[in-house]
Amino acid sequence: MKKYNFNAGPSMLPREVIENTAKQLLDFNGSGLSLMEISHRAKDFQPVVDECVALFKELLDIPAGYSVIFLGGGASLQFMQIPANFLVKKAAYVNSGVWAKKAMKEAKLFGEVVEVASSADGGYTSYPKGFEANVPADADYLHVCTNNTIYGTECRKDFDVKVPLIADMSSDIMSRPVDVAKYNAIYAGAQKNLAMAGVTVIIVKDDALGKAPRELPTMLDYRTHVEKGSMFNTPPVVPIYSMLENLRWLKKNGGVEAADKRAHERAAALYAEIDRNKLFKGTVEEASRSVMNLCFVMNEDYAELEKPFLDFATERGIVGIKGHRSVGGFRASCYNAQTMEGVNALIQAMKDFEAKH
Repeated sequence: MKKYNFNAGPSMLPREVIENTAKQLLDFNGSGLSLMEISHRAKDFQPVVDECVALFKELLDIPAGYSVIFLGGGASLQFMQIPANFLVKKAAYVNSGVWAKKAMKEAKLFGEVVEVASSADGGYTSYPKGFEANVPADADYLHVCTNNTIYGTECRKDFDVKVPLIADMSSDIMSRPVDVAKYNAIYAGAQKNLAMAGVTVIIVKDDALGKAPRELPTMLDYRTHVEKGSMFNTPPVVPIYSMLENLRWLKKNGGVEAADKRAHERAAALYAEIDRNKLFKGTVEEASRSVMNLCFVMNEDYAELEKPFLDFATERGIVGIKGHRSVGGFRASCYNAQTMEGVNALIQAMKDFEAKH
């Protein structure tokens, strides 16, 4: 049976990315060695890192004066590493969901944190709006999480504020154009839109580094990794290679502009069915609906059908639509690799389940 993968992360990757990476696991560039066992210092691996960096800069049109580095630890480590490197006295944060709240908690270890907006009181069912005027003029940066995977809210724009921006784009990076020049840093765990799990990408403005009033451990100082080209210590070799294949695939398929168009087409079709089908309802106000993570629940009158629908979808090869354990319901994650075929399979399952009940 064909599987339709809606997992929130680790998530679906294009089939050719998986197959091309698998070939290198058996024999990397004809070396007779697996990609899993080569040295990161091997002459054949440096071009992998170089091409990854070049594709990142090309696809996001990153201006001069920025570095792209590949680290371990996931976005969760960046919650701490960002303020360690950039927070001098005060930072502004938008509390738009679980991950933004975790980032705020870590930042408080390094200085004053001002919460300029929050949607917590409404159960994070919307993305905070109109907060730009609340950002203190003396803030070292404004931190935002652009897409909230658990609640299904998103803001697909670059905010206009008078302080530098820092963004967690773990779940929507490379799905739309970004004005990188507005940011001091953008970070993303790779396991949603970029690669297999195990590598984190940080786009960092070079001249913003070294300003924090603290001595940093070597591994936590971004300058260490910029100077060594992500090779200060052994990088996550296989995830970086899978990212290279994924970036090649993205470029071949029209880049971030085309990815943005496909994302909106998928979301429009699925949200239309959620709104039409009498069994289901969306959980997010329309203006804040994510095109990456589409969240919905059973209507109250049909609440007892939640598990039967999950079973029904599973029987049709639809996997990964169970909502996050903290909110329940359903979540259909439609990252770059998701297809209209997969979305249409889910839509048809919803229609057939409605007809059955």
